[in-house]
Amino acid sequence: MTREIMVSVLLVTYNHSRYIGECLEHILGQKRDFSIEILLHDDASTDGAQEIIRDYQRRYPELVKPILRTENQYSRGKTNITGLFNLPRAVGKYVATLDGDDYWCDPYKLKKQISYMEAHPDTALCFHAARVLREDGGPVNTALMTPFPRSRELDPRELVDHASGAAFGSFLLRREILLPLPAFYFTCPVGDRPLELIAAAHGKAYYFREPMSVYRFHTAGSWSSGQFSGDYAEKQRRYAAQMAETYREFDRETDGRFHRETENAAARLRFLTELNLRNYPEIYAERNRGYYRELCLRDRAFLRFEQRLPALYRLLQARTREKQEKA
Repeated sequence: MTREIMVSVLLVTYNHSRYIGECLEHILGQKRDFSIEILLHDDASTDGAQEIIRDYQRRYPELVKPILRTENQYSRGKTNITGLFNLPRAVGKYVATLDGDDYWCDPYKLKKQISYMEAHPDTALCFHAARVLREDGGPVNTALMTPFPRSRELDPRELVDHASGAAFGSFLLRREILLPLPAFYFTCPVGDRPLELIAAAHGKAYYFREPMSVYRFHTAGSWSSGQFSGDYAEKQRRYAAQMAETYREFDRETDGRFHRETENAAARLRFLTELNLRNYPEIYAERNRGYYRELCLRDRAFLRFEQRLPALYRLLQARTREKQEKA
């Protein structure tokens, strides 16, 4: 008799031939006493990733279940691939999410999360910290994917309004809370944030402080890479505006239960947009003081340095990159 599937792993890839093998190996290497399925969507990769995926499908036909596109869906406006093409195929009690250029670094990740969720039926989402890896060897803000300083249960309001990002590859959710997906999921410009909002509407969350996955920053084919290409300022402001609309839709969907938190989250994102664009009058504006203080002391010091001595700051950055490239 076939065992009931406990976890559907929802995996999305695009031009991740350098990474997808490592990603799949770490999924397959999970220590578990329950069944999983790997629902993979490749968005018409042109770098050989689909050949690697086919090889894994041949070797693990009961586990690896891919959709291999010949036409790119993202370029046709279908941005949240996970919800559109992977979630409808899922049969697991839980769903775990992951991008093909990231990977799980703890072989007991799923087991730890499942154990907690099974013991706490009022918990809608379990997630964890992640290590950040830059392909160019550049400096990494260690707090980037560490949204909370310690492991603990989270109130739904904290899911809506928190200062630091959570890694998409860390999420484990009850599948039932995602059926059906709300409209704001499909209009949101990213796939991770609406999952947190949906979870907040359905219950509590639990956060593990230990990093159990690796997030690759600024790799080819990644969302972060796309944000840094072309008209950077225009993309940043468009993203902030789209996210503000997502928060408004979520606020309406939940009848204002999280109104203060959505307003605060949108205002913080506007501040972070001006921070990324180095709009100093806005960064230091009185209304943004609380968000500015959320930055660590190191980041605030470097920001002042860059503002007051921009030429020297750029020179030191260039020399640092040269040393890293030679190392």
